[in-house]
Amino acid sequence: MDNTLQPLYQQTSYFQLRTGFDWLWSMLVLAGATYVFAQYHALMDGYEVAILLASATLLIWLGWSWSTLKSFSLSVAAFSLLAISIYGSDLAAAESKFLLKYLFASQSAIMWMSALYVMATLTYFAHLLSGGDFIGKVASSLTWCATAMGLVGLMVRWRESYLMGSDIGHIPVSNLYEVFILFSIITALLYLHYEQHYKTRSLGAFVLLVISAAVGFLLWYTFDRHADGIQPLVPALNSYWMKIHVPANFVGYGAFSLAAMIGLVFVLKSQAHAANPDGLLQSRLPDLALLDDLIYKAIALGFAFFTLATILGALWAAEAWGGYWSWDPKETWALIVWLNYAAWLHMRLTKGWSGKPMAWWAIIGFFVTLFAFLGVNMFLSGLHSYGEL
Repeated sequence: MDNTLQPLYQQTSYFQLRTGFDWLWSMLVLAGATYVFAQYHALMDGYEVAILLASATLLIWLGWSWSTLKSFSLSVAAFSLLAISIYGSDLAAAESKFLLKYLFASQSAIMWMSALYVMATLTYFAHLLSGGDFIGKVASSLTWCATAMGLVGLMVRWRESYLMGSDIGHIPVSNLYEVFILFSIITALLYLHYEQHYKTRSLGAFVLLVISAAVGFLLWYTFDRHADGIQPLVPALNSYWMKIHVPANFVGYGAFSLAAMIGLVFVLKSQAHAANPDGLLQSRLPDLALLDDLIYKAIALGFAFFTLATILGALWAAEAWGGYWSWDPKETWALIVWLNYAAWLHMRLTKGWSGKPMAWWAIIGFFVTLFAFLGVNMFLSGLHSYGEL
């Protein structure tokens, strides 16, 4: 054999690097997908079967790429299945069964999520001020627990909607109440991934601020507007497109929010360095080069998913309303958000822009995104008016 080719034959393939737990994880995910299909195939069309298969494949890959996600997902699945099994076919069990009433009914789980995210925010600030490693670990654990409870709440709410009637049942991403929960979960997971990858918890105090703000809105929306009730879908939302368009959109929103909060950290640290090079923020926060790179990666990820969501939304609009684009206020502001981050990436990649101006741009871009996400629903009306406050 030619010695120059020897290294090619000795290279380890991606699949050979998988551990026994990786393959067990794959079998568990496939078993879960098979169970879901067996139980609910009568309610699924061909597109939804394809979405189920794609979701299982994606979950396997994510578990292989991020080992912590395997144990997290198994915990969420276990608690969700426990709650669903306690419910049986009786929705009223939420008022009589202890575990449902105080822990795992959707509203109970979401209240736990809200409390834990606020506690995590305060603990991250304590970690930032003290530098204590134990406090940082507690803050991370609280964030993981909050994210798990939020995801359990959504899974159980999905089942609760079907217990109300097969014509009412739907994936819980159909209104502002549900998508604010989804936004909190996605933003937290994105942050936790970067926290583990870069081995720094000092950004948690700032990133969890935007999640706590979402939680504050969610609590107001729940108690003032009683928005936590499960309602039948309006006809335009009764589509398989909702299952892929909305999650993709909120990966984008979550990533843009993450970029904005890291941009805020960049600005604070650069200003602190000018005022006091030996101050607290200088010693506790990551290097400016790392922050700059994180902003870029978060915006690039968000832009990819937001682009996908926009394309999917156009396809959905063509099916629901007969046209790919109608210059509805929500569509127009989505285009503004897309152009904003396209320009940001263009300047970064072709002109080499970086540093404080790009950090400020990420912060300002967050407010543009926030208006597209929430402001349009509050102040404008159009085809997307079903999401109004």
